[in-house]
Amino acid sequence: MSIEIIEKYFPDLLDEQKEKFIQMIHLYRDWNEKINVISRKDMDDFVERHILHSLAIAKYLPMKDGWYVVDLGTGGGFPGIPLAIMFPNVQFILVDSIGKKIKVVEAVKNELQLNNVRAIWGRVEDIDVKANLVVTRAVAPLSQLVTWTKKILKLQSKGIIALKGGDLSEELHGFKKHSKVIPLSEIYTEEPFFETKMIVHYKPATS
Repeated sequence: MSIEIIEKYFPDLLDEQKEKFIQMIHLYRDWNEKINVISRKDMDDFVERHILHSLAIAKYLPMKDGWYVVDLGTGGGFPGIPLAIMFPNVQFILVDSIGKKIKVVEAVKNELQLNNVRAIWGRVEDIDVKANLVVTRAVAPLSQLVTWTKKILKLQSKGIIALKGGDLSEELHGFKKHSKVIPLSEIYTEEPFFETKMIVHYKPATS
């Protein structure tokens, strides 16, 4: 399994970043044998469906040094871990309520020496942080995400960026004024997997 598809869309990667992405593949393959963090069938397409998918956020919104970004419901570390490799000077707080998943995140973070990652086992409503941005992937409907993150988003934050798929018309009802939908087929133009995938960017009214 190579990272060629990542290099195709991110040609300016540093050697150190490339090495971390390669190491990441092996780490998740090993961990998936012990704890089913990623569906077995997805592991064959891990680079595209997990790493590249997460990095769509980096294509859409390059993050500024010094930002605090919360990955809500990170699961095994997505999109947070790939984004932390991409933006080493951004602080990432990866939150999940399932302890075994946070155990994997901690192990991967340590192996990859990602000093800009903090893993928290708990609920996002209970963490004491002010974030410039919240990122998430297929965790909950937008209405729920907005409720959960009100307390942690800075007043002038960039809001919530959620990776989603399928028909969003019902989910976005009442949020269209403050939301933007970007098809990932516009970002990854040659990859069929992304034809039904989207970024939903919600910015609170105060932003």
